Amino acid sequence: MQSNGTVHPRHKPKSLKAIQMKVEGIVRPQVLRNLVWLLVLAVSSPSRAQGNASKEDWIPLFNGKDLSGWDIKITGHDLNENFGNTFRVEGAVLKVSYDQYKEFANKFGHLYYQKPFSYYKLRVEYRFVGEQLKGGAVWNVRNSGVMLHSQPASSLLKDQAFPVSLEMQLLGELSDGNPRTTANLCTPGTMIEMNGKLNTDHCINSTSRTYDGDQWVKVEAVVYGDSLIQHTVDGKVVVEYQKPRVGEVGEFKKYFMEGWGNQHEGMLLKEGSIALQAESHPIEFRKVELLNLKGCMNPKCAQYKTYYVVAGECDCNK
Repeated sequence: MQSNGTVHPRHKPKSLKAIQMKVEGIVRPQVLRNLVWLLVLAVSSPSRAQGNASKEDWIPLFNGKDLSGWDIKITGHDLNENFGNTFRVEGAVLKVSYDQYKEFANKFGHLYYQKPFSYYKLRVEYRFVGEQLKGGAVWNVRNSGVMLHSQPASSLLKDQAFPVSLEMQLLGELSDGNPRTTANLCTPGTMIEMNGKLNTDHCINSTSRTYDGDQWVKVEAVVYGDSLIQHTVDGKVVVEYQKPRVGEVGEFKKYFMEGWGNQHEGMLLKEGSIALQAESHPIEFRKVELLNLKGCMNPKCAQYKTYYVVAGECDCNK
C-alpha cells in the first residue's frame, strides 16, 4: 500500500477473465483437454463399478469340455483311477456311464471338485438315462447325489464307499405310481439340526414333486457355511437344515466314520468339497455352476459384489 492508503496498481486483484487468459497461456489446450478427460473418468468410474457389483458371476465348475479341475475316487481304486471310464464328457455333457462294466460290484464313485467352498449357491441340471447296471442295489435305481461340504478326495480310504458329507440326493420316478421326491438330504458320517433340534435320521425326504422319465431337472443348494443350508427345486425350498457336523449313531457309525470321520468327529462343517455321485444307474449332468457368496466386501475395490454375505480377500490394486 502507498502511504495514503490506496492500493498500488501492481497489487490490484486481476479480473477472472485476466486470470483465465493467463492460465490458458501457461497450459496448452491439449493438456487442458487431457485434464478435463481425467476428471470425467474419476467421476464416472465409481458409478460403473457399482453397476457391475450387482451382476452375478456364476462359475462353471463343469466347463463342458473335459474333467479339468476335478478328482475321481472309485471304491477299491486309487485316487484319479477312472475305472471303466465311469466319468466322461461327451457332447458337452458330463456322464456317469457303465458300458465298460460287467457288474457294479459296489464300485461307488464320486467326482470331486478340487477347490473347497463355504458360502455359495450351487446350480445343477441332471437327468437319469438307460437302465441300472447289474449288481446295483434296488434302492440305487435312478438314484444319485451331489455331495456338499464333503471331506477331500485325497483323504478317502481306498475301499471307502461314501465320503463324510451332506448329500443332496437325486431321485427319479420308478413308474410304479408312487411319489419319489428329489433333492432329499442324506447324511453319510454327518448329523444336522432342523428347527433347532438335532436330527440323526440317515435320509430325510424333501417336499418336491416327482420327476419321471429322462427329463432334465434343475436343483440348487444354498449354503451358508455351518449356519444354514437349503435345497431348492423349481425355485422352491424343499429341505432346510442347520449346524451340520461330523458324527454318526447306531449301525452306520462304523460304516461311515472310519478314517477321516473318526478323526474329525464333532466338528462343525463350515466348508468342504462338492462331489457328483455314481451309484450304479447312468446319469448325465449338463450344468454344474456355482455363485460364490464369499468375497471382497469393500465397495472401493473392483472385486466388490453386493451379494457377498461373508468377507473374503480383497486386492484393491487390481
